[in-house]
Amino acid sequence: MPVRRIGFGTKRLAGGDGGGADVQDRAIALLRRVVELGVNHLDTAEFYPSYGRSGGTDFESLGWANDVLRRALAPYPEELVIATKVGPTKHGLARPDQLRELVESDLRVLGVDSLDLVYLRQAGLESIAEHFGALAELQAKGMIRHLGVSNVRVPHLQEALEIAPVIAVQNRYSVGFGRANDEILQLCGELGIAFIPFFTLTAESREGGGVPDSGPVQEIADRHGATVAQVRLAWTLSRGDHVLAIPGTSSAQHLEENLRAADLALSPEDVAVLDSLVD
Repeated sequence: MPVRRIGFGTKRLAGGDGGGADVQDRAIALLRRVVELGVNHLDTAEFYPSYGRSGGTDFESLGWANDVLRRALAPYPEELVIATKVGPTKHGLARPDQLRELVESDLRVLGVDSLDLVYLRQAGLESIAEHFGALAELQAKGMIRHLGVSNVRVPHLQEALEIAPVIAVQNRYSVGFGRANDEILQLCGELGIAFIPFFTLTAESREGGGVPDSGPVQEIADRHGATVAQVRLAWTLSRGDHVLAIPGTSSAQHLEENLRAADLALSPEDVAVLDSLVD
C-alpha cells in the first residue's frame, strides 16, 4: 500500500481539552485538513482515550478517535490507508479469543467492511503466537487486509512471520530514545517491512506530550530555521527508506509544520550528531 512517508496519528486529536462536542468538531475539521494536505496514512486505535486538562485519561471515551475519524472522512478516499491496533483494553491485554470482538468493533465504528492494517499491540507476552494467530484467522476471513505487530522484540517478529506476513512494525523510537530498537529497525529494512515508530516527537515524555528540547537538537533546528519537531521527524526518516512517521497533534499549524519535515535536508554532520544521542 503506497503511502506518504509522513502520516498522521490520531492519539492527540483531543489535545488537552478532553472529548467534548466542540473539541470533536475541531478534530473533524483537522482530519479533513489532513487529507486535503495529501496525507494518506492514518494511525488510530479504539483504546485511545480522550485526554483531560489534568493530563489524565477518560477511559469512558474509548473509541473517541475512531468515531471522529469516521464522522470526518467516511466514505473514505480510495487511496487512504487506515491502520488500527488491537490488544489493550481498560481491563488489560485482551485474550486471543477476545480479539475478534475488538476487530469487529473497529469495523463497526470506522464503518468499513475490512480493515486495511491491524497491529497486534502486545504487552508483557513471552510469545505472541496465539494472539497473532487469532488475527491471522480473521485476515483469512477477509476482515483484515494486512497485519502488523507493535511493542515487540525481534523474537516476537520472527514468531509472527512464521504464521503470516507482517507488513509493519510499530515500536517506540526517537532521537535519543528507544534506541534499543535499532536492531529491529534494521531487520525490518532487510525484510522489506515498514518500521513506523511511536513517541517520535514526545520521546521520553511519552504520554505526557510535548516535544522535548536538547541543546544539540535545538542548535540544528536553529541552523536550518526549523522547529525541533521537524528536526526529530527528519532524523526519523533518515534512518532508512522503510521508516515512516505518524506524528499526531490537535493543532493545524503543527500539522503543516510536521508535514514540511519531509523537505528538511539534514547534513551528514547533523545526522551524526543526532545518531550519537542515545538513551
